Amino acid sequence: MTAPISVPATSKAGTAPGTFRTLLGAGIGNTLEWYDWSVYAIFAPFFAKQFFVGGDATSALLSTLAVFAVGFLMRPLGGFLFGWLADRRGRRFSLTTSMVTMALGSLIIGIAPTHAAIGVGAAVILLLARLLQGLAHGGEIAASYTYVAEIAPAARRGLWSTSLYISVTAGIVLASLIGAAGSSVFGEQALRDWAWRVPFLIGGVLGFVGLYLRRTLKETDAYTEGATPRSTRELVRALARNKRSLARILGLTAGVTVVYYIWAVGVSGFAISAKGVDATAGLWATVAANVFFMITLPLWGWLSDRFGRKPIFIAYGVAFLVLSFPLMTLIDDSAIRLGVLMGVALFFLGAFVGIMPAYFAELFPTEVRASGVGVPYSLMVAVFGGTAPYVLTWLHAHQLEWVFSGYLVVLVAIGLITTLLTPETKGRPLT
Repeated sequence: MTAPISVPATSKAGTAPGTFRTLLGAGIGNTLEWYDWSVYAIFAPFFAKQFFVGGDATSALLSTLAVFAVGFLMRPLGGFLFGWLADRRGRRFSLTTSMVTMALGSLIIGIAPTHAAIGVGAAVILLLARLLQGLAHGGEIAASYTYVAEIAPAARRGLWSTSLYISVTAGIVLASLIGAAGSSVFGEQALRDWAWRVPFLIGGVLGFVGLYLRRTLKETDAYTEGATPRSTRELVRALARNKRSLARILGLTAGVTVVYYIWAVGVSGFAISAKGVDATAGLWATVAANVFFMITLPLWGWLSDRFGRKPIFIAYGVAFLVLSFPLMTLIDDSAIRLGVLMGVALFFLGAFVGIMPAYFAELFPTEVRASGVGVPYSLMVAVFGGTAPYVLTWLHAHQLEWVFSGYLVVLVAIGLITTLLTPETKGRPLT
């Protein structure tokens, strides 16, 4: 086991541009991009039959969730492309470019014709828009994880990294608030008929606001003063030299991405469509649980800076080994119960995702940090996270919901074993 490296809080990797204003600018842009990404999963039960006709509502939802999953296939490519841009052209350039790409995909969905207007072509347009968003989202992870870690003081990197998932969750909360408000004002039927377009149009417009915010960000010292690969071949070789760190991210990410995309993003849609939870109440429950998640995230970051990353990761792993079956079993048609279950799941999920950006960045040298984080993480999210809502809905339709809980336990166990085999990185300088 590698001993933690003690570095003063004023180490060079954590100085300029590590100001609150810079962190806030990065966070706002991240909120807008994650809003665009998450709104699809939240509103899928409402617009599914606009693009897929035939069969029952569950069949249409499964088709819509399949498109959601296919969009994830572009994330590894996005992680490599935008990670390469971040390592070659700078963190700010990659963040700005991914923002524009995501906003464009959201606008396309917002104005897309339905099946009633152009037939199967509507589903094709939806698919292309999601592929575009998947490409952008893979890049967002590569650049934003790296940027936040590099601007943070070394002694507070865990705490600062929680700002990333606070901003991520703010995007989910914004999407849920718009959904809950739309359902309350217009009614569930209006959401199914036309009002589902509103959040996508809002996301597209706000995405271009985020473009301005990210253009004003300063580049990090770690990037401007560090070594960077000059060609794609050099980048691939540099990644190969860090194959152990790549493998660690693969092992750590498989389980947590399923937990995240079920309990932070997809469970409200599942509860509404499969368990009979009232749509408006379910969306408000999602808002409440995610606000609680945001409030508790800094606790885990502070604890990781004091006691290390590994003990916090272990707490997450043990919690979900114990809770995965009862949490899923207890979901019924009660929105209040849904909110409580989400709150419990998200609290322990925060132990991992809150400090994940810091830990992943600490595994790699500056020359390949963005690519090293983005490629393996996006690959695992594509394989496991993007498919999670579909798998859960399909297994429920076949009375095999318990299989999903078992599947999750196995993946979490792999992550826990990986944690035990990884070095402690608290305070490690970003060289």
